[in-house]
Amino acid sequence: MIRERFPLSQRDCLFLPRAQWVPFPPASDRGAWESLPAATRRSLLEAGTARLGFAWPFLPAVDAMAFMRDGNRLRYEAPYFERRAALIDLVLAACVAGDGRFLDDVVNGIWATCEESSWSLPAHYDRKPGYNGLPDPRAPELDLFAAETGALLALASYLLAPQLDGVSTLVSPRVRDEIARRVLVPARERDDFGWMGLAADCGHLNNWTPWIVSNWMACLLLQEENPAHRSRDLDKALGCLDRFLKPYPADGGCDEGPGYWCRAAASLFDALEWLHSASAGAMNLFDEPLVREMGRFIVRTQIADLWFVNFADAGPRVTPSASAVYGFGARIGDVEMQALGAWLAQRHAVGGAARGESINRMLQELFTFAAAAKAQPARPPLPRDTWLPVIEVMTARDTAGSPAGWFVAAKGGHNAESHNHNDVGTFLVSRDGAPLLVDAGVGEYTRQTFSAARYTIWTMQSGWHNLLPTCDGVMQAAGRAFAAQAAQWQADDTAAELSLEIQAAWPPEAGLARWQRSVRLERGRGVIIRDAFALNRPLQEITLSLLTPSLPVLEGPGAARFEPRALPGGLHSAAGVVRLDGVPLTLEVQEVPVADTRLGPVWGERLYRLLIRLPRPPNSGKLVVQVGAH
Repeated sequence: MIRERFPLSQRDCLFLPRAQWVPFPPASDRGAWESLPAATRRSLLEAGTARLGFAWPFLPAVDAMAFMRDGNRLRYEAPYFERRAALIDLVLAACVAGDGRFLDDVVNGIWATCEESSWSLPAHYDRKPGYNGLPDPRAPELDLFAAETGALLALASYLLAPQLDGVSTLVSPRVRDEIARRVLVPARERDDFGWMGLAADCGHLNNWTPWIVSNWMACLLLQEENPAHRSRDLDKALGCLDRFLKPYPADGGCDEGPGYWCRAAASLFDALEWLHSASAGAMNLFDEPLVREMGRFIVRTQIADLWFVNFADAGPRVTPSASAVYGFGARIGDVEMQALGAWLAQRHAVGGAARGESINRMLQELFTFAAAAKAQPARPPLPRDTWLPVIEVMTARDTAGSPAGWFVAAKGGHNAESHNHNDVGTFLVSRDGAPLLVDAGVGEYTRQTFSAARYTIWTMQSGWHNLLPTCDGVMQAAGRAFAAQAAQWQADDTAAELSLEIQAAWPPEAGLARWQRSVRLERGRGVIIRDAFALNRPLQEITLSLLTPSLPVLEGPGAARFEPRALPGGLHSAAGVVRLDGVPLTLEVQEVPVADTRLGPVWGERLYRLLIRLPRPPNSGKLVVQVGAH
């Protein structure tokens, strides 16, 4: 796509000369930095001042080895990311202040980063023969965070080059050498990184490709001084993006979920924005239909506020990058994306770009899109109905533009999706913007998460997703063959409905001959799930779950009332009533303790599971589940 539109023979002449290209105002452009709103300047200075005299955390070898030894990622990752957050705060404060008071700490941070044995994370180290949990500094790994670290240092050097030279003329050359050694040379000389998509068995590329490529591009455009290397390496980077885009769903659906949109489609935006900037708009890929649909996915999956449809490993609460959402919308001319991006920007800490963002996105929010975003209506668009026919995800709500009333999301798809949960046929229900029937999400990543043991984790299993049958202990299986079939969607002013056959998502030993499901929103009334099943052998028991943050109270053999509960952050879950009819069944309420450091801040100390038991189910039958207000 990209290389075809802009062949190598024509591409080089499209880029601005290096001396004329100003992607962001450097610190020496005092007018630009001093023209930032007073509240923004104050916020950035306060963040930097809090880092003065920062004691750069030690990264012990044994903490890196913890991932191999016991699966723990946080012991190493927490101080690693704290180093980078501190450096961003100090760099931006130095640019705002312009008086040199932050420069020694900036130099300390840059130097400490350059002295790290590896910029990649232990979970991503090359596990070649003899691997013992430590990285090999002689063979740098180019993972997500090695590339992002390179871009951080490249931008720090770009913004503050004369000021850094005033402290020591060795700092900028050190940055250049380390970026070359850890990013540019490995990317140039190696073809075996899986995210490049060059191996015959590379499979479907995921967020790694645009995430790494966008930061690789920043390093190339800002630091590479050899024109031949810059040209050939950019061509290789664009080839990686083309391989990422080629199999991408035409509906723009991110099967990794909205949380990963921020590092899939939004990282593609970052990469395309680097090309757009460095060519003064001559390299514009934002008119491509696929690119446009990829951007719109984030609008289509918002439930209300920061609650998003969280299939796969996406979290239930997501804070998308305001600059990426608004900027993407501005480039493709989508007013709904711009409205959502402006609304997200308003939610940030007063006067500052979002903490926790990459420095590139913070600079975009401060300069590239700041003035335009302020002129836009700031609101969540909340479309009434969406249907993504390739990834087979629907969303529907009572009224467009409003969180009031009922919302439902449901999916078909298959069980080889990126960051897959075995969740074909599951659904979510919210009421008045608050969660009622939920997907728990994913806990803190450990060694187990991306291993053969992935589906021993309860959050990944079909039995812990809404109304997916477990047949004598047999749940859905992982793999492309385990998929929904015959998906059909329809919507009008009174209702929206997805129907599909989900039997093939279970292995043969489950004994399912058919499991036809429909998920229907009746606007203003609630949600109805209708199942019709047939077995090809007798079963002792089928169990199904409804997972909820609300407190279920049984009200008879086939009914439960859900009482709202307080959730972290001053939020609450929703109230509702569930009634079940059809085959004989029993109900049981189970408390699900939540101790995970990623799930706890969303759900608090517990979730609940309404366990539905079908003892000795008939050879064929129907189950109707009505979710309503009373």
